[in-house]
Amino acid sequence: MSNSLAFNRFRRINPRVAILAIAALLLALLLAWCWRTGSARFAITPAAPAVIPVETAATARANVPVRLEGLGTVEAYYTVTITARVDGQLQKVAFREGQTVRRGDLLAQIDPRPYQAALDQAIATKAKDVAQLASARSDLQRYEVLAPKDLASKQQLDSQRALVQQLQAQIQGDQASIDNARTQLSYTVISAPIDGITGIRRVDPGNIMHATDTTGIVVLTQIEPVSCIFTLPEEALQSVMGALQTGSVAVTAASRDGRTELDRGTVALIDNQIDPTTGTIRLKATFPNPHHALWPGEFVNARVLVSTVRDALTVPTAAIQHGPDGAFAYVVRRDSTVEARPLQVSAESDTFTIVTSGLSDDERVVTSNQYRLQPGARVRDSATSAATGTPAVARVEGRDPR
Repeated sequence: MSNSLAFNRFRRINPRVAILAIAALLLALLLAWCWRTGSARFAITPAAPAVIPVETAATARANVPVRLEGLGTVEAYYTVTITARVDGQLQKVAFREGQTVRRGDLLAQIDPRPYQAALDQAIATKAKDVAQLASARSDLQRYEVLAPKDLASKQQLDSQRALVQQLQAQIQGDQASIDNARTQLSYTVISAPIDGITGIRRVDPGNIMHATDTTGIVVLTQIEPVSCIFTLPEEALQSVMGALQTGSVAVTAASRDGRTELDRGTVALIDNQIDPTTGTIRLKATFPNPHHALWPGEFVNARVLVSTVRDALTVPTAAIQHGPDGAFAYVVRRDSTVEARPLQVSAESDTFTIVTSGLSDDERVVTSNQYRLQPGARVRDSATSAATGTPAVARVEGRDPR
């Protein structure tokens, strides 16, 4: 009776549960046996170290220009506010807003009639005085003939001479009045004093202009050539002055992001004092600006070429890493492992860096994935850097390490 009851209970056990229990028991027995016997067939071997894919580049010799970079503001070479020099009604505006004009081109016309009348009056006054002078000279000649014969008094002769001199002075004054009236009349024609571009018109035709007005008719700016005022640290003063002593110093104007070259010019002057609050020196550069890439008020990066390092050892700037002990780079050894090599650098740019010690010719450095590396790591050159074998020619830009 008891045996049949136990058999019925066994039949009620789920077959899957039974199979899992048996499998677990067998696995436990197998692990225990392996632990005791130390069988080599079941020993776990350590995984081989992973090979890290990186990009590399070779060191190269090149002539590297060293440039100092500062933030600058573009300014017009000349700026003129066109105003009226005489009072009157503005009859005509002869320019379009934003138009390029040349020196001497008509810009505006003020009503000339009052000034033409004043000129005509001054000319008529002079003509009257000239006639009076001619009559006075005739009388003087008669007195000079009659005086020796005692037919005219000496007083009459002296008075006539004084009258002639007075009329001569009067005619000189008349001529000055004519010149002044002619000048005032010329002021009614407003011409461009320089080559430049007109801005937004400030006065419309028909308004009454006054010589005392300060707003002006329009602002004329010359941007071809154009100027740029930029700053450099005071430590760069000697470098720039030394470069100026050897000749003109080239300056490149680049966009704010540094990717687009806008124009090339030269340093015009160094300001005569250093700003003590910021420790910077201001410089002025001139650019030909034939394509009007530089516009007054624009912010640009000014790059001053102060020297050129001949036959310098260079590496891509992407290979330079910075640690607590200074700059270093991962150098690929012959067995495809890397070592962290301390470096001494003198100048760098976004593209290349000059290395003065720590590397030699034809060594390869890692330019990507450095964060995954440590000394002794094995690497695979997945894609050689585009800079490999490309000499850092005059396009390479450097910053003075000072």
